Amino acid sequence: MKFSTAVITAGLFMAVPAFAQAPANGTQSAPPVHHQPGVAAKPATAAQPGAAPATPPLAPEKVDPAKDAAIRHLMDVTETSKLGDTIQGAISNQVQNVMGQSRAIPPDQMQKFMDTFNQKFDASAPSSAVTDAMVPLYSQHFSLEEIQGITKFYESPVGQRLVKEMPALLQETHSVGLEMDQKAAIDVLRAMSTDYPQLKQMLPPDPNQPAGAPAPAAGPAPAPAPPSGSAPTPGPSPAPSAAPPKP
Repeated sequence: MKFSTAVITAGLFMAVPAFAQAPANGTQSAPPVHHQPGVAAKPATAAQPGAAPATPPLAPEKVDPAKDAAIRHLMDVTETSKLGDTIQGAISNQVQNVMGQSRAIPPDQMQKFMDTFNQKFDASAPSSAVTDAMVPLYSQHFSLEEIQGITKFYESPVGQRLVKEMPALLQETHSVGLEMDQKAAIDVLRAMSTDYPQLKQMLPPDPNQPAGAPAPAAGPAPAPAPPSGSAPTPGPSPAPSAAPPKP
């Protein structure tokens, strides 16, 4: 299998961070238990007699209505409120591509299949739920005054130009960075092929190596070693040194 320089990029999958759960006033939440890979996890221990019951996780803090409205307005101005639709569209396209390439769904049934999938997908994960989930996150990171100041900038002509140009700018910078990293990775693998010859069958042809170029000429072969126990073959006698000058 050839190592293609065009790395297959997956569809746009953006994960919305989970709600931060602040501990109750005056209390501290227990630190999470880290599981070391390769080591069996320890079973949860029962509560000790007399110990305080575990505090259930708190629901996300309810955002003040005025701040909630200000955040949603900022998300509309920056078009962040369209993120849910973008994610849904990317996932739907990827599902359709996978189903089409795998031939799991006959072509004449693909449209009906995708219509049913999109309907059920939207009912299960409506795009508006992404916006609802992001409002508390904005609220945790910014005050109402900061939200209003950010909105004022994005409502300005410069801010609106940033909103319009940023998607294309991000796509272009992503393409440039991806191309640079792909070339660097292949160059590194090509250099490592001396120690790992199996890489040569996986890598694309080196564009710096002309097609059909002859392999570098090998140096002269060393003379064979004399048989064991035989006298070494005498070499040429050294030239006599010049006679010393007469006094």
